[in-house]
Amino acid sequence: MAIKEVLKMGDPRLLRVAEPVTEFGTSELQQTVDDMLDTMIALKGAGIAAPQIGINLRIVIFGFEHNPRYPDVPPIPLTVLINPLIVFQTEETAEAWEGCLSVPGMRGLVPRVRCIKYSGRDTQGHTIERTVADFHARVVQHECDHLDGVLYPQRIRDLTKFGFIEALEAAGLIPSIPKETNPGNKGNL
Repeated sequence: MAIKEVLKMGDPRLLRVAEPVTEFGTSELQQTVDDMLDTMIALKGAGIAAPQIGINLRIVIFGFEHNPRYPDVPPIPLTVLINPLIVFQTEETAEAWEGCLSVPGMRGLVPRVRCIKYSGRDTQGHTIERTVADFHARVVQHECDHLDGVLYPQRIRDLTKFGFIEALEAAGLIPSIPKETNPGNKGNL
């Protein structure tokens, strides 16, 4: 297990469409998941996708019991989701501020569908299927976008609602993120 370097926006590897995982229950798959989890936890992220650490596979991890950067959101079960599929359950969208480990120090106001059904596999190949809404749905959509080479700035409708965290905080557009809970003001979602 290791904390991996996260690729930054501008790296062409983040723009690729990731390949499906074809073998489950392998030590290589478990090592990838362990490295992703270590990296996500070390950087206090709500989620991470394999392409962000340079692995071109359709794997995302997300979840937390409590995240000090999101004190008002309910817990999301820690989930390893492989070869995910998302089905929108509504046309209703909501905008909220997002950040990303691959776009450090910045936030943007991003529209996302409010309610989704997602499915996929765990590391052993067992089916996972959930219907979720609001922040949970946002996190899943954000992470799965990485699998299709999409970064959240590409989803922003109004680029005046995109900027550096410090400037957005100073303008009162986003709440201040305590430095001790978000080192370097870098964070995923």
